Amino acid sequence: MMHKTKRTISGVLNWFAHPVFWLWAAPLLLIAPNIWLAITEYNSVLAKITNIILPLGLYMLLFSLSKKIGRTILFFLPIIILSGFQIVLLVLYGESIIAIDMYVNLLTTSASEAKELLGNLLGAISVIVILYLPLLVAAIIMYINKRYVGVKRRRHMRVASYVLLIIGTILFFITVLFTEGFMPRRELFPYNVAENLVTAIRRTNMSMHYHTTSREFNYSPVMTRDKDMPEVFVIVIGETSRAENWELFGYDRPTNPRLKQREGVYAFPKVLTEINTTHKAVPMLLSYLLPENFGDSVAYTKSIFSAFNNVGYRTAFLSNQKRNHSYLDNYGEEAQLAEFISDRGGTMRDINLIGAMNEIIDKSPSHKVFIVLHTYGSHFEYRKRYPSDMAYFTPDINSGATRFNREQLLNAYDNTIRYTDALLDGVIESLDNLDIPATMIFVSDHGEDIFDDERERFLHSSPTPTAHQIHVPMVIWLSKEFEDIHPDIVNALRNNKDKNIASTSSLFHTILDITGVRSPYYDATYSVASPKFTPRPRKYLNDYNESVPLTKSGIHQQDIEVFKKRNIDYE
Repeated sequence: MMHKTKRTISGVLNWFAHPVFWLWAAPLLLIAPNIWLAITEYNSVLAKITNIILPLGLYMLLFSLSKKIGRTILFFLPIIILSGFQIVLLVLYGESIIAIDMYVNLLTTSASEAKELLGNLLGAISVIVILYLPLLVAAIIMYINKRYVGVKRRRHMRVASYVLLIIGTILFFITVLFTEGFMPRRELFPYNVAENLVTAIRRTNMSMHYHTTSREFNYSPVMTRDKDMPEVFVIVIGETSRAENWELFGYDRPTNPRLKQREGVYAFPKVLTEINTTHKAVPMLLSYLLPENFGDSVAYTKSIFSAFNNVGYRTAFLSNQKRNHSYLDNYGEEAQLAEFISDRGGTMRDINLIGAMNEIIDKSPSHKVFIVLHTYGSHFEYRKRYPSDMAYFTPDINSGATRFNREQLLNAYDNTIRYTDALLDGVIESLDNLDIPATMIFVSDHGEDIFDDERERFLHSSPTPTAHQIHVPMVIWLSKEFEDIHPDIVNALRNNKDKNIASTSSLFHTILDITGVRSPYYDATYSVASPKFTPRPRKYLNDYNESVPLTKSGIHQQDIEVFKKRNIDYE
């Protein structure tokens, strides 16, 4: 009986690891992403066909070169990994190749964040397992058992590969000549994602040398106010907070019960960020950089902290996020005091930032204090961002990344907004109790998709943005003491609050206006605290660090309709 079982198992393995079958199946599995991209992308028909036939011909040629099919498959492991990553992206976002920013996010994401995300992407991962695990298992069996493909079988494949390569090459040149805007390095898989990976590594390497490349930069700041007048300015950078879920901006759930009761609060309902990734958005918020010059200048530009350091402020950067060695960390570390409160251990709660902030204000050797608080905000997994006793919207426990859980996902997400509301109210209360001119500005880096429409998109940082990812909340609070001294700023905020604003372009200049600091880099037409503020055409910083009109960013008609409904200018 045992021998019969062994023979049965051996027979199954022999069938499963049949080298001729995998000789033809492997190239077809490798172009699965190409076929999927042909369905999802808005390329020309010629480009789509080329993106299938040319890689398939090349794969078949390479597989026909060696009789050791198992070893050949294992040599293709990097391509298999890229293909798997690409399919996960397609399952998650429904479109687009693996972007440079996706790689950078991967390189700068903490282990805990990665664990949270992977634990909720079982559906996407299962697709990869079904497609590529049998291929790899068969390759290992064939390699160990030395199962080879004969010359005749490989000759047949080689002939077929020549035919496909000739057709693919002809189609390639026709596509280049007759398809406007066709760029092989951006449209041919896996060439495009391999080049994106190289670019991501190069960008990450640049950020590691930031302190050297930015050494000579100087904002040449000037203080225009009495240096002995006590003033405190706090900037709160939100994480993954979208304006549409804020009660202050018309949401029909009570997500801002505290802020809506506060006096001195100015809410800006038509604010769009110009990028949907944290590692770009925060450096733009904390510097003069615009979409037009970000790519060329981010490695050579210091943060706003350096300006305030030079005019006598006590500066601090307090973060509830883990270090990720990106420009975000580099900019924050330019403050006189930079602390990642997660280093203290314990539960990472944004509310802990208030105590750390108060300690800095109390012990400041300067009359003037400038603090940036970087929150964990509404970053997925949502229900882990607030204590369970603050779960106002329930049920909120089943928060797996699937459209079937949207009701609970939305409950958990809205609870994070209420928690942010409590945080901001706590910051305001602390500042208000100082009885001196004080300001708090809150703006989120980007928003989030939460299975909002038939596209079933989730999370952020996708290669193409959505209205849900780039419509962000911006709130400014002024103390009574500040309003009494600066009625001109109060009037400007009131006049500008309903205008179309780009947070990533405006915050730096708005901060300089409110604090009375001036610099050659200051431009009043970008500041919402200035009567000179001028709305500009909407821009977007794409994956290649190119500034493009928002309408050319890949944004869809569904998003245009969202902007129209909210009376937001998208052009």
